Amino acid sequence: MRDGVKLFTAVYIPKDISNKTKYPFLMQRTCYSIAPYGENEYRTKLGPNQYLMKDKYIFVFQDVRGRYMSEGTFTNMTPQVDHKTKKDVDESTDTYDTIDWLVKNIKDNNGKVGQYGTSYPGFYTAVGVLAQHPALVASSPQAPISDFWNDDFLHNGRFMLGYFRTFPVFGVQKTKPENKTWYSDSMIKTTSEDGLKFYRDMGTLKDGYDKYYKDNFFMTEIMNHTNYDDFWQKRSLLPHLKNVNHAVMSVGGWFDAEDLSGPLNIYKTIEKTSPKAKNTIVMGPFSHGAWAYEQGKHLHNEIYFGDSIATYYQKNIETKFFNHYLKGDTKKDAGLPEALMYDTGAKQWREFTTYPPKEGQKVNFYLSNGTLKNSAGQGSSEYYSDPNNPVLSSDNLKDFNGFTPRNYMSEDQRFAEGRPDVLTFTTDVLTDDMTFAGEIMAKLNIASTSTDADFAVKLIDVYPEDFKPAEKKDGVIYGNYHQMVRSEIMPARFRNSREKAEALVPNQKTAVNFRLQDVVHTFKKGHKIQIQISSTWFPLFAINPQKFLDNPNFATKEDYTKAFIKIFEDSAIEVEVLNK
Repeated sequence: MRDGVKLFTAVYIPKDISNKTKYPFLMQRTCYSIAPYGENEYRTKLGPNQYLMKDKYIFVFQDVRGRYMSEGTFTNMTPQVDHKTKKDVDESTDTYDTIDWLVKNIKDNNGKVGQYGTSYPGFYTAVGVLAQHPALVASSPQAPISDFWNDDFLHNGRFMLGYFRTFPVFGVQKTKPENKTWYSDSMIKTTSEDGLKFYRDMGTLKDGYDKYYKDNFFMTEIMNHTNYDDFWQKRSLLPHLKNVNHAVMSVGGWFDAEDLSGPLNIYKTIEKTSPKAKNTIVMGPFSHGAWAYEQGKHLHNEIYFGDSIATYYQKNIETKFFNHYLKGDTKKDAGLPEALMYDTGAKQWREFTTYPPKEGQKVNFYLSNGTLKNSAGQGSSEYYSDPNNPVLSSDNLKDFNGFTPRNYMSEDQRFAEGRPDVLTFTTDVLTDDMTFAGEIMAKLNIASTSTDADFAVKLIDVYPEDFKPAEKKDGVIYGNYHQMVRSEIMPARFRNSREKAEALVPNQKTAVNFRLQDVVHTFKKGHKIQIQISSTWFPLFAINPQKFLDNPNFATKEDYTKAFIKIFEDSAIEVEVLNK
């Protein structure tokens, strides 16, 4: 690199490469190891899918700065810097320097480079867009992080406790070149199939931090930076995505529990800042990264969405994207849809010329006395929230032992309905199909007896009582299934400013507005639309003590405050409904 640091890189070259048969580069940069290491050790799979592997490219894999066999110091979501001297480096300069080296040093390349990656490698792809090397012609950030304060570990600043087991991977620096994991001793061992027991026994977030991660630099950063301060602002990629001059295809999954907002935000930002860019978005019925492998009959958790969906994406979208821009006429459009979005209710792909679709109309569903209405009422609904007895985020106890949560994104929510600390609002049975396509806003008017509170909002598709799916899992009751379609959490403390937290005034009516992230989902005739609201969502998210503290991450059990919370009937969920 320009500052002298060396990054460990593996290059796989087609055997028939020559001055007459030249190939483009397809590159992935990762913090997760490019193993196997050694000149006589080879990967069994190259590139993002088998079709691209068979089509032949010069495949490049690189350990990013500070990881595995590369030199340097690792930083989570490396901030972008001003590039004034050779010491001013970040992931975009590392991408540029790598591309520059490859084009100049690997013989018989065709002068074109594409890059791809999923999850953290998706971020390295997205930030690599900023390299703007003339040889870089195609980038596909897949499930990328875009704004670290509202992706992966944090949602609107609330810590995602369901990630607790992942921190050794991201918060332990290596001291020498490593070809194996150096952080294994810090991983938390599973002692019971009942994953909920671990979180109950752990106590508060502060207790868990003190017991497991006091020496973990990343966990310490999260604990100490509770507001959207300079630390997090520097780790937002979105303000830097300007003047994008090559083809970008952002890819995500509607049931991605880790990085749902990243691809949507990156696509929308490039649309605004770089209208001439060849900019495409693909969102399928996938969990995190599940478009990379075919499972035949495609289910997320218990819900069936169709057959060979990953193969359709790989053959007709991903392969076409890279083949066109790396081996065809880069100046021409690849002929892909602007937005290819899977309708998770109608169970089919839909193409849009703009996203969100221009033909969508904003509709407000008002929260009134257990029902969803088309006009505001004057009353309120009330629930009692006790941080010592939180609403569970799932009734699948094994799932809480996972590395990161996955299944809850489409899970049956009947286990939460009927609790005194969960409000439920449901339409009558729909007499026609209704398609939501685009952004969702929760526009809540609340009052609490406490000085702080979280608001978790779920959008749910309630199936008919006699529903019979095309494919089902044994033991699942699909009649009256309450499938979660979308959800999000919002700390009231950030209702006016992400940078400066504010206490609630007890019993004072207060507006709390926030986005629930996007959907493309048809609520079918015979189904019902439901909204659930609560103030705890455990152990998916850390518990808000409901007492205003400068840093709630260090709350103790003594800080836990019970509260009566009202949701007024002029509260609404604003959605974009497609015209028929």
